[in-house]
Amino acid sequence: MSEKFSFSLNATDGMARTGAISTPRGAIRTPAFMPVGTSATVKAMMPESVRTTGADILLGNTYHLMLRPTAERIHRLGGLHKFMNWKRPILTDSGGFQVMSLAGLRKLTEEGVTFKSHIDGSKHALTPERSMEIQRLLGSDIVMCFDECPALPSDRDRIAESMRMSMRWAQRSRDAFGDRPGHALFGIMQGGLEPDLREESAESLKDIEFDGYAVGGLAVGEGQQSMFDCLDYAPNFLPKDKPRYLMGVGKPDDIVGAVKRGIDMMDCVLPSRSGRTGQVFTRYGVINIKNARHADDPRPLDEICSCPACSNYSRAYLHHVFRANEMISGMLLTWHNLTYFQNLMQEMRDAITAGSFKDWESNFNAVRAQGDVEPITNI
Repeated sequence: MSEKFSFSLNATDGMARTGAISTPRGAIRTPAFMPVGTSATVKAMMPESVRTTGADILLGNTYHLMLRPTAERIHRLGGLHKFMNWKRPILTDSGGFQVMSLAGLRKLTEEGVTFKSHIDGSKHALTPERSMEIQRLLGSDIVMCFDECPALPSDRDRIAESMRMSMRWAQRSRDAFGDRPGHALFGIMQGGLEPDLREESAESLKDIEFDGYAVGGLAVGEGQQSMFDCLDYAPNFLPKDKPRYLMGVGKPDDIVGAVKRGIDMMDCVLPSRSGRTGQVFTRYGVINIKNARHADDPRPLDEICSCPACSNYSRAYLHHVFRANEMISGMLLTWHNLTYFQNLMQEMRDAITAGSFKDWESNFNAVRAQGDVEPITNI
């Protein structure tokens, strides 16, 4: 693991960027979408199948893994890559977002957070230092600093107080992370929808110095337009020569809008969760395969998609196995959704390289407008 972590920009088109993150376990093409492997697995998928969709990196969840099977056990068994049989890069979140969402089950102090496990009620403590220790034991390639993420809307004083504590936690995370060649630590910008607080947070993070920077505290209830309004300025506060990561996003139009505004990395459970609930992403919008109108439809989900679901099965078959609660339904629909998301990223990388992102975006929106779009649920 002697090779250094680095980021190179290959092309820009407006604010949109394409490039590559170099790690000892392989390159990550940007803009990148990271499938979420919450508990050391992308649900309904084998690791080699995830790779065939075009994914360069997966996300693992510190909170869930520290509770079960524990970071110490994973470390004894050779680390997260070996444990889940994924040989390429892994990013782990800090556990902060999940802990913050526990509401009445947690207690927040300057030191960190104490909370009760949602699994068995056992008590745990998570601090910047403990989060760094857990992620070191897991062996992830990209580590996220520990922060607090208040839900929106929140009043300005609450957002400012939380952001400044997160910046103090960011320094403690940096100190605890230490010198780990081949591994990277990302800082997380907070500040809600307040431009001056976002800028203050970014300046604090740049003073500490990180290998990459996340725009945190979005996609937490503010709505798409408010998120885009924030992204119109927030990424500009961050260094241009480091990767920018928007956490927990999202729907295809969220992703396109984020890339348009200079974001390099995203993650979301949506492709796999939707696959298990019968929701399918296509060029024309969302298909709910459970609907009766698909029962006699011999067409594939998408005529130009090369995934196994589209290459080998009809909508009628996929409707049948979903309604029959067959396991193959979640497998095939998740495989398709992950393929769709990775194809979307590749199309954007190609458009940015060619200097035609604006035209590509117009076509993306026009094709979706022609389709029979069904609402996305279960997000």
